[in-house]
This record gives sequence, structure tokens and C-alpha cells, in this order.
Amino acid sequence: MFYAKSKAMAKIICIANQKGGVGKTTTAVNLSAAMAVSEKKILLVDCDPQGNATTGLGIDKNGVEKSLYHGMIGDAQAENLILDSDIETLKIIPSRVELIGFEVEMMSEPQRETVLKTLLSRVRNSFEYIIIDCPPSLSLLTVNAMTAADLILIPLQCEFYALEGLGQLLQTMKRIKHNLNPKLKIGGILLTMFDKRTNLSHQVAEDAEKYFKHLVYKTMIPRNVRLGEAPSFGKPILLYDAASIGAQSYFDLAREIMNHKSS
Repeated sequence: MFYAKSKAMAKIICIANQKGGVGKTTTAVNLSAAMAVSEKKILLVDCDPQGNATTGLGIDKNGVEKSLYHGMIGDAQAENLILDSDIETLKIIPSRVELIGFEVEMMSEPQRETVLKTLLSRVRNSFEYIIIDCPPSLSLLTVNAMTAADLILIPLQCEFYALEGLGQLLQTMKRIKHNLNPKLKIGGILLTMFDKRTNLSHQVAEDAEKYFKHLVYKTMIPRNVRLGEAPSFGKPILLYDAASIGAQSYFDLAREIMNHKSS
């Protein structure tokens, strides 16, 4: 299950946007899978109490003995939480609803923002990339993910009000960079649910490029029925329908991130 230590520490990417339904988990699962089949050693960390990334990799949450929660409250080490997936080079630290309790239980702890960073430090040398799926809120869990990460990937749905609320996320990031994690950078803005037939999708893409310029990934994730179906089968899109446009777009994104100098 566990890898030999690699020379370099893993690049940690957290996928964050406090809006729900923008494609965070879809991106976390499918980017991880695309990188893993590109022969990279990947750890996906499900940092959302809903545990959708866990079920998206076909793991039965009810059968999980210890989840990320147990690691975050100090009841287990990271290496004892890691589970296999259907792709040999893709591992996951699963999550379940009890993770909600972390916020309440750690509220008075002085080091509460750095718990995840400390937990992952033990396994960071065993992977090339660690991908963290954040909850749809700017909660203590999201702050932990940003504190642990090198890069933030921000999924942006191509819909009305897409850019609304992004300022809040960027302010939070700025505060974390200033107080907790000076190395934190925006890895990129990922346009999701792009529909090339609608003016709105093109308008959102144009606005994003105007505001964020080179930070917008060239790859855009299209609206794709197969992408929506895959999680209910507990499979990443490339195991569910490798020929689909959704699978191809996540391969393109993986390539773009892996080829990027800062990655």
C-alpha cells in the first residue's frame, strides 16, 4: 500500500471555492485519477464531511474504520488512514460526516489551523502530488487545507454570479498567506461546466481572463453527462468512460498542471 520515499516532497494542491456545485469534488477525483494514470503517485485527501470524493472513488464510507477526522483529532497517524483505489498509484484518506465535529472540538486549540499540515507531513515524501478536496465553505477545514497547500486550484462554474464571492475566497487566501502559509499561491482558475453553445459560458470565460489573466487554465471542463454519471458508479470518469469529452478534459488539465513550472 505504501510507497518508498521519493526525493522531493509532494506538491500539495487544495481545490477550494466556498460556493457549492462548482465542480470541486468532480475535479479533485478526476484530476487525481488522471495524474495517477500518468504514472504519478497521488494522494487524494477528502476534507469535506459530505465525503463525496470518498464515494466517488468507490469506497463505502460505512466500511471505513478510521477517517480523516481521526487523524485531525490526533487519534491516528496519516499512514494508517490511507486506503487503496482502483488505480494502483492513487490512494485516498477518506472522510465521513463525523468530520463536522473537528471544528467544534478544536475551536480552543492554539494550533488548530495547522493540524492538517502536521498530519500530512508524515506522508508527504511518499507521493508526488497531494490533492485536497475542500468543503463548500470558508470553514476551519478549508483554512487547514490552505495552510497545508502549496497551490490553490479554484473551480469557477460558467454561470451567472460565477465571480461573486470569489473576492471573499481571495481575501481568506491573503490572510492565510500573511499569517500561516507565506508560500501559498493560486495554481489556477479552472472554468467548469463550460457550454460552448451559450453566450453566458463565453462571457464568464472572458471575464475570468480579464480579471485573472494568465491564472486561468487553458483547459476548460465542459458540461458532460458522463461526468455527472460517473460518481454514482463510484468511478473516476476515465474508468467509467475514458473516451468521453469529460475524461479527455481532465487528462488535459493534469498535463497542464504537471507541465507547469510552478507545479
